[in-house]
Amino acid sequence: MDYLSRREHSRYELYQKLSKHNFERVLINEQLEKLANENLLSDQRYVEAFVDSRKRNGKGPVKISAELLERRVDEQLIYNSINQVDDDEWLGIAKTVLEKKLGNNQQLDYDNQLKLMKFLSNRGFTMDQIKTTVERFKKE
Repeated sequence: MDYLSRREHSRYELYQKLSKHNFERVLINEQLEKLANENLLSDQRYVEAFVDSRKRNGKGPVKISAELLERRVDEQLIYNSINQVDDDEWLGIAKTVLEKKLGNNQQLDYDNQLKLMKFLSNRGFTMDQIKTTVERFKKE
């Protein structure tokens, strides 16, 4: 219960933490089921909180999806949560990340464009989002 009072956890993540304490698997699964039935444990809430947190940190949908898959969250939950965010919001996040990266130095020659595109790609934005963001940034 202490784990859940601090932040949302996925079912798998909580299972892993409890397994380290050498509890029996059957007991762990029973308790996880009980927590889920009491709505104290929810992968849906975990995914939503995770996506919000990563968006605030300037991460894109590809990176967020990959991180959630590493945490063994259901793909459909990931897909639904990522798609609840409209493309304009992702573009806004990408623009904010670029502005922070560039600061006052807004020279966008070809080499800098490639570096920025790679930077946004590493942050987990799609190629369409990257191209749109860089094009808009050049026009400003």
